Amino acid sequence: MSCPRPGGLPSRTLRPVIEANTNVEVSHSRTDMPRLNWALSRIKVEPVTEQAAKAAAQLLKDTGLHGHKYAIDATVAEVARRQTKPVALLTSDSDDMTKLCGNQVRIIPL
Repeated sequence: MSCPRPGGLPSRTLRPVIEANTNVEVSHSRTDMPRLNWALSRIKVEPVTEQAAKAAAQLLKDTGLHGHKYAIDATVAEVARRQTKPVALLTSDSDDMTKLCGNQVRIIPL
């Protein structure tokens, strides 16, 4: 699929990727589950494996962050950091994601 690039990204084919914990974060009583499932069927959903969880925990240690407040952010950062470069991450939490991703991922604040 070819899409316009957010934030002036280069003209390449967009390959959206999320990590599996995102389902937990976006699901609530008002979530339109058929619509969410439709969207998820069109993007790559990366599993949070034991190895990924350990890498995310290391990111938290390396940045001095800890606790449940940062757990999902760390798994998102871990997935972003291991994607083929260049990588851009759209987020409403640019401060923490910048800490977790370092200079390996371009952070685009929403």
